[in-house]
Amino acid sequence: KGFSSTFTGERRPKGDRIFEALGTTDELSSAIGLAGEFSSEKGHAFVDQLYKVQCMLQDVGSNLATPLSSAREAHRKRTAFSEKPILELEQWIDSYSEQLPPLRAFILPSGGRSSAALHFSRAVCRRAERCVVPLVQAGEADPNVAKYLNRLSDYLFVLARYAAMKEGKEEKIYIKPEL
Repeated sequence: KGFSSTFTGERRPKGDRIFEALGTTDELSSAIGLAGEFSSEKGHAFVDQLYKVQCMLQDVGSNLATPLSSAREAHRKRTAFSEKPILELEQWIDSYSEQLPPLRAFILPSGGRSSAALHFSRAVCRRAERCVVPLVQAGEADPNVAKYLNRLSDYLFVLARYAAMKEGKEEKIYIKPEL
């Protein structure tokens, strides 16, 4: 009938922005899974981090599926989202960034299959963040969820560059077309 239930039992239309955010977060996890498979084929050690991110995205989904406007304290405790995973992402970003050459131009999604899939994941992550921010602003989701997605997109960008470097693949840079 076009409705679905949140974790709190509240019935909402399937077009509700909560379900849009949940669907986009699920799509993000799928994109990261694909990137992880390509990266695993190349023997990248960071594949375990991608799996951990996918697990965190389940927690993101739990938080989003528990609108604060209808959540009881038991719901809030069970689906709380802490700052710890955000700090972990920042450590990972710093670790990979230190190993990369400085960025001197805009990079196009490229650099081999692992890198391109990570760039695609980053784009999906940014869309997920755009879906989540209005929920946070409306007081329906934890602000740490939006912060996590924000840092996750940065992590995926740095990781895409790192994968290209480790695989010896060239990153294509933006060149302004002559008009």
